Amino acid sequence: MEYVGIDISKAKFDCLWLRDSSKNKVKTKVFKNNRTGFQEVESWLLKNTQSQPDDIFVTLEATGVYHEAVAFYLFDKGFKVSVVNPARPKQFARALGIAHKTDKSDSLLLARFGSQTEPVLWKPEPIEVRELTALIQRVEAIEKDIQREENRKEQADISKSSQLVVESLEKVIGLLVDEKARLIKELDDHIDKHPSLKSDRSLLETIPGVGPVVSRLMLSVLRKKDFESAGSLSAYLGLIPRIRESGTLKGRSTLTKVGPSRIRAKIYMAAVVAKKCNPDIKAQYERLVANGKTHMQALGAAMRKLTQICFGVIKHQIEYQPQSI
Repeated sequence: MEYVGIDISKAKFDCLWLRDSSKNKVKTKVFKNNRTGFQEVESWLLKNTQSQPDDIFVTLEATGVYHEAVAFYLFDKGFKVSVVNPARPKQFARALGIAHKTDKSDSLLLARFGSQTEPVLWKPEPIEVRELTALIQRVEAIEKDIQREENRKEQADISKSSQLVVESLEKVIGLLVDEKARLIKELDDHIDKHPSLKSDRSLLETIPGVGPVVSRLMLSVLRKKDFESAGSLSAYLGLIPRIRESGTLKGRSTLTKVGPSRIRAKIYMAAVVAKKCNPDIKAQYERLVANGKTHMQALGAAMRKLTQICFGVIKHQIEYQPQSI
């Protein structure tokens, strides 16, 4: 197996082939992050490695959306592709004592990470899941725009600003609210058009605390990645505890908060509701608080348990059944 690391940015990507890991021999080249660059890197890799695509293991980081096009291209061409959480190579570098950071050193790190750990292979999600995720992200972007304009209107009201400014803000807020409502309808219609998505969403909404927003969000997460266990889902969302202890110092556990913060924010709000209406999460929350855990520690555990229940109902394809009754 030949190992390759790709460090990607908006306009370009650095590709490094690990020719001989024992002697630190490498070959590198920079390509444009567009289809022409993808075709060039394909030819470059095949020519230099003298290998078939399925004997070439390419590792790259999940960097917003910039990695997606090259990952899709190489996957379609038969290369072994792994898209890893940026935190993992960073931890790997720390363990190796690597301090320098350049595009070339990052691509070398990714190639070495791939060769020594052989991370899980990536495969693209179905087109209906990509559409679902894109719609959710667009709705979330509009929500931020609404909040931003509402903050401006509040400032304008306090400062007794021009009435024309206030009217402009009100008009923009109204347009954004209408567009959000339209997109949510499109989003729900999209889910209803695909029986498997519709069925899974219905299962998720049998869980007390999981409403329309979180059911859509968890549906996109659970359909986008193949999680081996409920624990791996919690780790992906940054909901596993980090315990800080050293000698006689006993620190409080906190969530790792690695992964998508926008999803954690929605799960947090769902957990606040679930600790009141979900029998399993309510019982766990009250038990932890009674045992001396802080409100936030117990709420973090509630977030983790809620996602694990979501994983369970989808994996077993059964409605939520309380265990605490």
